[in-house]
Amino acid sequence: MSGISDDVPLGVMNAVICSYFSKIERKKYNIVRKQFDVDTSEGSCSPLSNEIRNARTFTQPNIEALKTVLRNAPISSRNQMVKDAALNVVMQVLLSMKSSQIEEAVNALDRDHLDILMKYIYRGFETPSEGSSGQLLAWHEKVHAVAGVGCIVRVLTDKKRV
Repeated sequence: MSGISDDVPLGVMNAVICSYFSKIERKKYNIVRKQFDVDTSEGSCSPLSNEIRNARTFTQPNIEALKTVLRNAPISSRNQMVKDAALNVVMQVLLSMKSSQIEEAVNALDRDHLDILMKYIYRGFETPSEGSSGQLLAWHEKVHAVAGVGCIVRVLTDKKRV
Protein backbone atom coordinates (compact mmCIF):
# COMPACT_ATOMS: atom_id res chain seq x y z
CA MET A 1 0.00 0.00 0.00
CA SER A 2 2.52 2.55 -1.13
CA GLY A 3 0.06 5.05 -2.47
CA ILE A 4 -3.62 5.71 -2.89
CA SER A 5 -5.10 5.77 -6.36
CA ASP A 6 -8.53 6.31 -7.82
CA ASP A 7 -7.85 3.17 -9.87
CA VAL A 8 -7.94 0.87 -6.83
CA PRO A 9 -11.22 -1.06 -7.00
CA LEU A 10 -13.35 -1.08 -3.88
CA GLY A 11 -13.11 -4.88 -3.71
CA VAL A 12 -9.32 -4.71 -3.46
CA MET A 13 -9.51 -2.06 -0.74
CA ASN A 14 -12.13 -4.20 1.04
CA ALA A 15 -9.76 -7.18 0.97
CA VAL A 16 -6.92 -5.05 2.36
CA ILE A 17 -9.13 -3.76 5.17
CA CYS A 18 -10.28 -7.29 5.96
CA SER A 19 -6.72 -8.58 6.13
CA TYR A 20 -5.70 -5.81 8.53
CA PHE A 21 -8.76 -6.18 10.73
CA SER A 22 -8.42 -9.97 10.85
CA LYS A 23 -5.17 -9.51 12.78
CA ILE A 24 -6.84 -7.75 15.70
CA GLU A 25 -6.66 -9.71 18.89
CA ARG A 26 -10.34 -10.24 19.59
CA LYS A 27 -10.01 -10.65 23.35
CA LYS A 28 -7.98 -7.48 23.73
CA TYR A 29 -10.31 -5.39 21.54
CA ASN A 30 -13.77 -6.58 22.60
CA ILE A 31 -14.92 -2.99 23.00
CA VAL A 32 -14.33 -2.15 19.34
CA ARG A 33 -15.11 -5.66 18.14
CA LYS A 34 -18.57 -4.63 17.02
CA GLN A 35 -17.06 -2.11 14.58
CA PHE A 36 -13.94 -3.93 13.39
CA ASP A 37 -14.72 -7.63 13.69
CA VAL A 38 -13.93 -9.86 10.75
CA ASP A 39 -15.93 -12.91 9.82
CA THR A 40 -13.11 -14.95 8.34
CA SER A 41 -15.26 -18.01 7.70
CA GLU A 42 -17.17 -16.24 4.93
CA GLY A 43 -14.24 -14.14 3.75
CA SER A 44 -16.10 -10.89 4.22
CA CYS A 45 -15.36 -8.00 6.51
CA SER A 46 -18.22 -6.55 8.54
CA PRO A 47 -19.59 -3.99 9.15
CA LEU A 48 -17.07 -1.25 8.27
CA SER A 49 -16.20 -2.34 4.75
CA ASN A 50 -19.83 -3.21 4.05
CA GLU A 51 -20.85 0.28 5.19
CA ILE A 52 -18.25 1.83 2.88
CA ARG A 53 -19.43 -0.32 -0.01
CA ASN A 54 -23.05 0.67 0.68
CA ALA A 55 -22.12 4.34 1.08
CA ARG A 56 -20.71 4.41 -2.45
CA THR A 57 -24.12 3.46 -3.87
CA PHE A 58 -25.85 6.63 -2.62
CA THR A 59 -26.43 9.64 -4.85
CA GLN A 60 -23.46 11.41 -3.22
CA PRO A 61 -21.20 8.40 -2.73
CA ASN A 62 -18.00 10.17 -1.69
CA ILE A 63 -19.71 12.25 1.00
CA GLU A 64 -21.45 9.21 2.46
CA ALA A 65 -18.22 7.20 2.32
CA LEU A 66 -16.41 10.03 4.12
CA LYS A 67 -19.06 10.12 6.85
CA THR A 68 -18.79 6.36 7.23
CA VAL A 69 -15.02 6.24 7.60
CA LEU A 70 -15.02 9.16 10.03
CA ARG A 71 -17.81 7.61 12.09
CA ASN A 72 -15.80 4.36 12.34
CA ALA A 73 -12.38 5.92 12.95
CA PRO A 74 -10.31 3.70 15.29
CA ILE A 75 -9.27 6.53 17.60
CA SER A 76 -9.21 4.40 20.76
CA SER A 77 -7.38 1.50 19.12
CA ARG A 78 -3.77 0.84 20.08
CA ASN A 79 -3.18 -1.35 17.04
CA GLN A 80 -1.15 0.67 14.54
CA MET A 81 -2.09 -1.62 11.65
CA VAL A 82 -5.76 -0.81 12.19
CA LYS A 83 -5.00 2.90 12.24
CA ASP A 84 -2.88 2.63 9.09
CA ALA A 85 -5.63 0.73 7.28
CA ALA A 86 -8.17 3.35 8.29
CA LEU A 87 -5.82 6.11 7.10
CA ASN A 88 -5.50 4.45 3.71
CA VAL A 89 -9.27 4.26 3.35
CA VAL A 90 -9.74 7.89 4.42
CA MET A 91 -7.01 9.02 2.02
CA GLN A 92 -8.63 7.09 -0.80
CA VAL A 93 -11.95 8.81 -0.11
CA LEU A 94 -10.39 12.29 0.27
CA LEU A 95 -8.27 12.02 -2.86
CA SER A 96 -11.12 10.63 -4.94
CA MET A 97 -13.28 13.69 -4.36
CA LYS A 98 -13.28 16.50 -6.87
CA SER A 99 -12.29 19.97 -5.68
CA SER A 100 -15.84 21.18 -6.24
CA GLN A 101 -17.18 18.55 -3.81
CA ILE A 102 -14.89 19.40 -0.89
CA GLU A 103 -16.88 22.34 0.47
CA GLU A 104 -20.15 20.42 0.26
CA ALA A 105 -18.61 17.45 2.05
CA VAL A 106 -17.13 19.60 4.83
CA ASN A 107 -20.45 21.39 5.35
CA ALA A 108 -22.18 18.02 5.76
CA LEU A 109 -20.00 17.07 8.78
CA ASP A 110 -20.53 17.92 12.44
CA ARG A 111 -17.85 19.35 14.73
CA ASP A 112 -16.58 16.00 16.02
CA HIS A 113 -16.23 14.60 12.51
CA LEU A 114 -14.46 17.77 11.38
CA ASP A 115 -11.93 17.28 14.18
CA ILE A 116 -11.36 13.66 13.14
CA LEU A 117 -11.06 14.74 9.51
CA MET A 118 -8.45 17.34 10.46
CA LYS A 119 -6.49 14.61 12.29
CA TYR A 120 -6.49 12.53 9.12
CA ILE A 121 -5.44 15.55 7.05
CA TYR A 122 -2.42 16.12 9.29
CA ARG A 123 -1.63 12.40 9.26
CA GLY A 124 -1.83 12.48 5.45
CA PHE A 125 0.74 15.28 5.43
CA GLU A 126 3.10 12.97 7.36
CA THR A 127 3.16 10.43 4.52
CA PRO A 128 2.55 12.31 1.27
CA SER A 129 1.96 10.53 -1.99
CA GLU A 130 2.09 11.98 -5.48
CA GLY A 131 -0.47 14.78 -5.78
CA SER A 132 -1.86 14.35 -2.27
CA SER A 133 -0.36 17.45 -0.65
CA GLY A 134 -2.25 19.93 -2.82
CA GLN A 135 -5.51 18.06 -2.31
CA LEU A 136 -4.93 17.87 1.45
CA LEU A 137 -4.20 21.61 1.56
CA ALA A 138 -7.55 22.23 -0.14
CA TRP A 139 -9.26 20.04 2.46
CA HIS A 140 -7.40 21.83 5.27
CA GLU A 141 -8.53 25.22 3.95
CA LYS A 142 -12.21 24.18 3.79
CA VAL A 143 -12.20 22.52 7.21
CA HIS A 144 -10.50 25.57 8.73
CA ALA A 145 -13.09 27.85 7.12
CA VAL A 146 -15.96 25.89 8.67
CA ALA A 147 -14.51 24.75 12.01
CA GLY A 148 -12.13 27.63 12.70
CA VAL A 149 -8.88 27.73 14.61
CA GLY A 150 -10.48 25.80 17.47
CA CYS A 151 -10.47 22.67 15.35
CA ILE A 152 -6.72 22.94 14.79
CA VAL A 153 -6.08 23.57 18.49
CA ARG A 154 -8.24 20.58 19.50
CA VAL A 155 -6.43 18.30 17.05
CA LEU A 156 -2.94 19.42 18.07
CA THR A 157 -3.66 19.10 21.81
CA ASP A 158 -5.60 15.82 21.66
CA LYS A 159 -3.60 12.81 22.85
CA LYS A 160 -5.67 10.36 20.81
CA ARG A 161 -4.17 9.93 17.35
CA VAL A 162 -5.58 8.41 14.21
